[in-house]
Amino acid sequence: MRIKKILVLGSLIILVLTISLAFNSGALGYYPLPLPGVRLLASWYLYTTLNPQYPVFTAMSPEAVTAIVWDYRGLDTLFETAVFFLAIVGALALMRGISLKVVLDSKNDNSDGGLSLICKTATKILVPLIIAVSASIALHGHLTPGGGFQGGSAAAVAPLLILVIFSVYFLLSKGVSEKPMLVLRTVGLLGIYFTALAAVFIGLFTGLNAYVFQNQPKFNAPVGLPAQISGALISGSLFFFNVFEYLAVAGGFTLVFILLSVPEEIVKSFVSGETHG
Repeated sequence: MRIKKILVLGSLIILVLTISLAFNSGALGYYPLPLPGVRLLASWYLYTTLNPQYPVFTAMSPEAVTAIVWDYRGLDTLFETAVFFLAIVGALALMRGISLKVVLDSKNDNSDGGLSLICKTATKILVPLIIAVSASIALHGHLTPGGGFQGGSAAAVAPLLILVIFSVYFLLSKGVSEKPMLVLRTVGLLGIYFTALAAVFIGLFTGLNAYVFQNQPKFNAPVGLPAQISGALISGSLFFFNVFEYLAVAGGFTLVFILLSVPEEIVKSFVSGETHG
């Protein structure tokens, strides 16, 4: 055990010395700040994200990160989102065939289960607060730091907390199962798809030029989504992307959490014929 600790300490010292040597030798660059060209690009983003006086370049959002994620580099974000949901699909494929209704029916006692009454009472208070905060993170993602992914991830904490404090049987008995979560996730993904194509659809009906992922009007594409509704700034497509991403992420994560909470013996009964480690 002592030798192991000495090896760990020695490894940490070598790591620190290596990083220090890399800094001193210029391997990580000599500029304490980003290069001037990068800083000019950052200045351009800050200048155009919310600039009604420059309508053909602005994203009409005071939150530059959200504007970059869903407007300036929207296609990159779409592919990143696709990778995330492919990971969700992969997780679901591993658990294919498992019926959560059978899991709920397999409960062989009438006890409430879960942790203590104090934990359950605190959870009942916390869950609505978590949902409210997560919705705020998503709905204000175009105005303040946050967005659909962050809000959806925060929302998924609520069912995860219920799983731990109450039980998977309690969550399933409340109707939080695979079908509602799949519907939630599908609505979110379809919403992202139609939001990305909204300007194109408008262009087809009006005969005007428009692009995929277009938010505000451009020089040669006068179609754009409304920056405001009844005086409230929604930043065009950014608001809708955040809302639908929120639904998709919350539904996907919740479904995976539920499947991971299924007792091992029940999972083995569904995948009989496979070799278990």
